[in-house]
Amino acid sequence: MPGPAAEPFQCRHCRGTTGEVVLDLGEQPGCEQFAEPGDPGPDPVFGLRMWWCAGCGLAQLAEDPGLPETVRGVEPEAMRNQAAKVLSRLSAEGWMRAGQTAVEFGSPHGSAWLPKVLARGLMRASERADLVLDVYGLLHEPDQEEALRRRAEQLAPGGLLMLQLFSLGSVLKHGQWDELRHGHYAYWSLPALDQALRRHGLGIHRAWSYPLAGGTAVVLATHDPQPDKETEAACAEEVAAGVTDRDALRALQDRADADAAALRRWLEDRPRRVIGYGAASRSVPLLCHAGVDVELLPAVADASPDKQGRRIPGTRIPVIPPSYLAAGQPADMVLLLPQLLDEVRRTWPEIEAHGGRWISVNDVLAGRT
Repeated sequence: MPGPAAEPFQCRHCRGTTGEVVLDLGEQPGCEQFAEPGDPGPDPVFGLRMWWCAGCGLAQLAEDPGLPETVRGVEPEAMRNQAAKVLSRLSAEGWMRAGQTAVEFGSPHGSAWLPKVLARGLMRASERADLVLDVYGLLHEPDQEEALRRRAEQLAPGGLLMLQLFSLGSVLKHGQWDELRHGHYAYWSLPALDQALRRHGLGIHRAWSYPLAGGTAVVLATHDPQPDKETEAACAEEVAAGVTDRDALRALQDRADADAAALRRWLEDRPRRVIGYGAASRSVPLLCHAGVDVELLPAVADASPDKQGRRIPGTRIPVIPPSYLAAGQPADMVLLLPQLLDEVRRTWPEIEAHGGRWISVNDVLAGRT
């Protein structure tokens, strides 16, 4: 006889149960669970699926094993530059002024922004704040309704809530299915986020787009939102990208499968050694979905000393220091974090000097190599 019916999934925001799984990456390891040196594995794996709520439009992690998120990476130059750009724009446009109060909801991604804000003359808030910062923090909150409520309550009347996030619009526009990973609970579109914020007396006042990580959104929310044409256009572009379209969302599955096949085929066809660069969490879903192991990719270099000597989760691929390659034989370096291209070429000129090449994984997946 069949077993009991599974409990319907409940939205992490509106608590609705109407929706569907739009992306299923199968059994995946924890993307931050780099095994201790000498641990041969195999690593534990867990289902990794994206569920889209038809009620409020939130794309979200369907299930999560509750793994500890221990980020071992070194903050790249690109993220430091991003922080400087956003804070300079906030200051130049009058959103951030000396004497105001500020608070930050933290995130495992990158360094805190609050010290940078305090260095500009703002003061740490003891209660409500004129400026509430959230840089990828919302992404890590299992209960999205509660998380938004806490941020809204922290904001002083007339204040500004600044959210930096990976929007669902960018995920669809750029086919970034590998943003889905354990511990990353919510993938908001701008229109859905605006509606969610309005439940707490806020709304999207401005939305800015940056190229970091292929597409990063900065949202400014206020109690009296008056979106300008740029913000209205950004929301319209996300709708056009398919954030409210089931078929467009389902297409992420086709993109994931095609990208995995393309990467594996490219590695199998290489006439000489290929080494990866960038043992980042977003590299793990791609390599695991493609079934890539040490036979096709003998190593991945990474600047983080805490990752070196460990393995890429779910594989036997070792993480090595980039200095190992600088003096080695020529190799094609497939850059798993394309936004680091300028930084790694400047940092490790020896690789090209010895006949190696830097190849963006985006070019590999698009067939441009």
